[in-house]
Amino acid sequence: MTSIGRTRTRGVETLSLDSPATRNALSAPLVAELADALTDCAKDTDVRALVLTHTGNTFCAGADLRDPPHPDALVSLLRQIVELPKPVVARVTGHVRAGGLGLVAACDIAAASGESTFAFTEVRIGVAPAVISLPLLPRTDPRALARYYLTGERFDAPEAARLGLLTAAGEDVDETLAPILDGLRRSAPEALAETKRLLTARVLETFDRDAAGLTALSARLFASEQAREGMTAFLERRDPAWLV
Repeated sequence: MTSIGRTRTRGVETLSLDSPATRNALSAPLVAELADALTDCAKDTDVRALVLTHTGNTFCAGADLRDPPHPDALVSLLRQIVELPKPVVARVTGHVRAGGLGLVAACDIAAASGESTFAFTEVRIGVAPAVISLPLLPRTDPRALARYYLTGERFDAPEAARLGLLTAAGEDVDETLAPILDGLRRSAPEALAETKRLLTARVLETFDRDAAGLTALSARLFASEQAREGMTAFLERRDPAWLV
């Protein structure tokens, strides 16, 4: 059963996270399938740009706690989006949690509608937003981001735009994206690739410098006693033991 929907309109390939039963959580199979779809699009000269979106009311709920991808696989997927020689646009009309925010941050342009909500929920299950920091920290306001990293609080689309996580927020995300996609269709493919290379250089420097350390941190935290308690509490819909 496929987890990635694919459609194309006038050179723009839309990849849809399509696993609503798990709220599009990042399972090992979904990550592998999305990586394969991105590889296909990178090779296809008829694809000018990509839109990454979702079915259901959740863009991505973060890592699938029952079948999580290896941290290396998630790092590879995020880097693939950043390095792809074509612009990748996130289209969000629902909730984004934890690892899902890494996908949004890896995209070159991101827009969300008014019903969208965001949260770095890692600290509430005993881990940290480690691997997703690779695209997030170079592209966001660190002072503003600190509150949401440390508390796991929810925030809305305008706040996500203020942080730098989103390019734009509007009630109708397709209306917001229309001039952006029109601009990409009017742009020369090689010029887009080279311009994206300029824009992502700093992000890729972060991957080169920090990926190994953050991958090790993620693996260590997910194997910890606190993470076991936090994930068990989440799945059992109860408060974790450390609540004070």
